[in-house]
This record gives sequence, C-alpha cells and structure tokens, in this order.
Amino acid sequence: MGVEGVIGVPEGAPIDIDLRLESVMEGVLVTGTARASAEGECVRCLEPVELELDVDFQEMFSYPDSDDRGRSRAAADEEAEDDEDMIPLEDGMFDLEPVLRDAVVLALPMQPVCREDCAGLCSECGANLNENPDHHHDAVDIRWAALQGLAGSLGTDEKDNMSGKASDGDVRSAAEKQEK
Repeated sequence: MGVEGVIGVPEGAPIDIDLRLESVMEGVLVTGTARASAEGECVRCLEPVELELDVDFQEMFSYPDSDDRGRSRAAADEEAEDDEDMIPLEDGMFDLEPVLRDAVVLALPMQPVCREDCAGLCSECGANLNENPDHHHDAVDIRWAALQGLAGSLGTDEKDNMSGKASDGDVRSAAEKQEK
C-alpha cells in the first residue's frame, strides 16, 4: 500500500487492523482502527520523518439485492436512486483495501515536519538552519553596489552634507552666492 509523494506507508509494510463487523438490515457495517508507520521527508529541512498513524474508519457494505432501507430492490420503488456511498458485498465478501487506503491517505499530513519548530534550510546555500541557527548571509543588492562604493569613499563630513538636509549655514552661503 505504497503512497506516492512526500510521506507515505511503504509498500509491503505491516498495518495492524482492529475490526468490528455488524450485521444490519442493509448489509454489513465495518468499523475499525488501522495502525501503520509512515515514512517520508520533512518539507522544511528534508530530514527523514517517521510517523505512527492511528486511523479510525467506518464503511457500510450493502447486500446486492437490498436498498438502503433493507427492503428487496425488487420491492423498492422503480424511481429510487441507488446510493453511491453503499459498497456492495460480492459473494458475501468485501474488499477492505480501498477503504483502508482512503482512510490512511487522508490521515497523512499534507506537509510533514520533523518537529514543529523546524527552521528548514537556508535559501541561499542550503545549510540546515536547525544545526546552525546563527547562519546568515549579508544581503547585497547589486543595484545599490555602486552607491555603497561611493558612500565608502566619502569622508564623514561629506556624507553629512550629502544627506539632503541643509543646515542654516549652507542656506546662507547659497543665498550669498546667488546675490553675487
């Protein structure tokens, strides 16, 4: 019962099943619990993940010659629709594999993680952030690299004057230059 994807129950792996079979008017009501081990990878850090699944399921297997009210189909109204949720018994037997597969697949997590606080991988270099939580990269935007070089070459006094804030002395000296 292998499942394709990030996590699944390996093919051929044992599944423990506890079943209760009840004979009812419509057929056989199967109620049970399945226990299995699922394996896969953490979606954040790609480390192996193993989960224990405990899945409850219930399914009605109907007698082929009865409707959903336990009456013979021959005696049922001709206009009554067949119930799509009812799975027919075939020669007094039922196939539990599709029911188990559906129950187990629905119990699998969509995004399995190795632990709830998994930090994942660095998007720059792929380093595991769980092993090195202080890992970081200095972000340099190449569009601003030329300006950073220019800012590094200017002295601190020049940087202050380049900031766009004019002091009173700067305004006065500009006004004097315009008068001349």
